[in-house]
Amino acid sequence: MSGLLLSIPMLFFCAAPAAARQPAVAGQFYPADPAALGALADKYLAAGPGEKGPAGIVAVVAPHAGYEFSGRLAGLAYRFIDARYDTVVILAAGHTEAVKGAALLATDDYETPLGKVATDRELAAALRKASPLFEDRPSAHAREHAVEVQLPFLQRKLRKPFKLLAATLNAADPADLKKIGAALAAALRGKKALLVISTDLSHYPSHALAQTSDGTMALAMRSMDPGLVYGAARAMAAKKVPGLETCACGSAALAAGMEAARLLGARSFVKLGMSDSSVEAPAAGGPERVVGYIAGALVKGGEADALALSMEQKAALLKEARLAIANAFEGARPPAGLEEDARQNLPCAAFVTLTIAGRLRGCVGTVDPVMTLADAVRYGAYSAAFRDGRFEPLTKEELERVKIEVSLLSPLRPAQAAEITPWKHGVAAAAGGKSGLFLPQVWEQIPSKEEFLAELCSQKAGLSRDCWKDKAVSLYTFTVEAFSE
Repeated sequence: MSGLLLSIPMLFFCAAPAAARQPAVAGQFYPADPAALGALADKYLAAGPGEKGPAGIVAVVAPHAGYEFSGRLAGLAYRFIDARYDTVVILAAGHTEAVKGAALLATDDYETPLGKVATDRELAAALRKASPLFEDRPSAHAREHAVEVQLPFLQRKLRKPFKLLAATLNAADPADLKKIGAALAAALRGKKALLVISTDLSHYPSHALAQTSDGTMALAMRSMDPGLVYGAARAMAAKKVPGLETCACGSAALAAGMEAARLLGARSFVKLGMSDSSVEAPAAGGPERVVGYIAGALVKGGEADALALSMEQKAALLKEARLAIANAFEGARPPAGLEEDARQNLPCAAFVTLTIAGRLRGCVGTVDPVMTLADAVRYGAYSAAFRDGRFEPLTKEELERVKIEVSLLSPLRPAQAAEITPWKHGVAAAAGGKSGLFLPQVWEQIPSKEEFLAELCSQKAGLSRDCWKDKAVSLYTFTVEAFSE
């Protein structure tokens, strides 16, 4: 019997090795030789004597160009992270395919000249189960460089193997980006994880214009408001400034990553460095056409920047409002470029109110922050002067007697009538395609809450006076920062 057993061939079945996504830009964006790549990454990661970085890092923002251009900034982003993580999540700009949500490499591993990085399949499966916004799409990673160029820095910095969740994003709307960030935070809570946001900033403006655009994006990041960051990129891009093709190719990754980091305890953004291609690699291109880069960290300490306006900034906006009206009389067009003051390039909803001898002469504005602050003020001033249907267009002779007030609106929040606080809240009402809005300043003329809401419904929204009692009518509250001449 034993002889019979020995004569039977013994077969051993081994698990097939996991498929690996091969490097797409080795030898182009970074050295293909492992020794040369390791040495270069180490050089960028090395801290100077006595150099200390921020503590409590939840996420980093790192650029993703060729190392010649952005390697120094990327090294800054990774220089101060911990030496050990179980999982690293990279949210990257997607340059090769449009995706509705987040395109994962859910089952294949990533490989660089320094070796293989295993995909966190369990995390990928959990995210796909949690939301249809996460999908396994290897094709979105096949030719994409924005994830790949981050890996050598992590492979050299971290002292033990880590698992990777890689995602590309680009076409999601702000509400979906918020959901993606929330799902990530829920899945990562309690884990030793690092978030990496892979993005470059402005593409192809001049060096001078890049400093303005990139400075505005950095200011938006300091707010720790993902919606403001995403909105800033869109508002500046909407101006179609020649040469400025995008303000942040990874704006979707930034918004989702910042939301996740915020929910995981990040309270402030620390800028570690900012530059552009003409500074980092002057031999490769001059200052006429550049790409901007930023390195930063979202950390648990500190506080978000409230972005409060100074007295000088308020005075400048009031001057701009008056100039917008004066220029209209002369047929002059409003400025088309970005403002020197980065704060004025951030998106904002604003109303401009005109009065003469204390009596209303026009009041128009924007409810949604789709324009830059400067453009919203210009639009409100021009429209209050010439497009408020309650009044005849302002005359040139009246302009000297006009007093201008600017009101910057907070985001509108759904509310019930009982939640409305007189003198504090502005209120908007909407139903059946009709809508109206009263600024908080209107409480001065209508201090009764019931009368305030009744006038809002009838006078502004064109609805019945008691519409605010109707559950089919949507009410919203907001606050304002108001300042006047």
